[in-house]
Amino acid sequence: MKKYIAEFIGTLVLVLFGTGVAVITGGNLVATALAFGLAIVAEAYAIGKISGCHVNPAVSLAMLITGKMNKKDFAGYAVAQVLGAIAGTAILFFILSGTDLGTASLGANYYGEFSDNNISLVSALITEVVLTCVFIYTILGVTSDDKYAGVAGIVIGLTLTFVHLIGIPLTGTSVNPARSLAPAIFLGKAALKQVWVFIVAPLVGGALAAYLYQYLNIEKGKRK
Repeated sequence: MKKYIAEFIGTLVLVLFGTGVAVITGGNLVATALAFGLAIVAEAYAIGKISGCHVNPAVSLAMLITGKMNKKDFAGYAVAQVLGAIAGTAILFFILSGTDLGTASLGANYYGEFSDNNISLVSALITEVVLTCVFIYTILGVTSDDKYAGVAGIVIGLTLTFVHLIGIPLTGTSVNPARSLAPAIFLGKAALKQVWVFIVAPLVGGALAAYLYQYLNIEKGKRK
């Protein structure tokens, strides 16, 4: 149970601070990218030894595929992550409702006419699959050897930061189904209608990263 609680708290913090900075700064590219990256660094060292600090269903899916977690834990992690993201968005919603900033955004992801650059559905899907694959492939690589344990959180945080630097101007950057679902639930309408892209694409990207990792990094006789 402790690992599920840790995932709940970790995802809450990631969503609250990541999307919170995005909304408060008006989507400032560097500030938002750093907020998501630093949140991951902080949580990696806070809850990493408890749950592994997945805080992302796509990461947990990759761990399931590579045999680093079982189906029961995958389900428990996914539920905890989604609930944590909803809780983080709820806190942000109530904070913003008492300010002049309002609650019109909450860091939701969009494509097409609702996005800042009118990115097409296909481009949005490709963007999220590729960015998630790069992010999770890095996670699998840096967590596979104990000698990297001391710097793994920093490497993962920096990777999430540079993924956001390219992704924010395109899709707002999801790479995390829980992080995208939560604001969509609160905003409804277009955000909820389009959120399937930001659930499916990161999961596909996570699975792709897992299979690439197994093919490229694990000797044939040792594959799960």
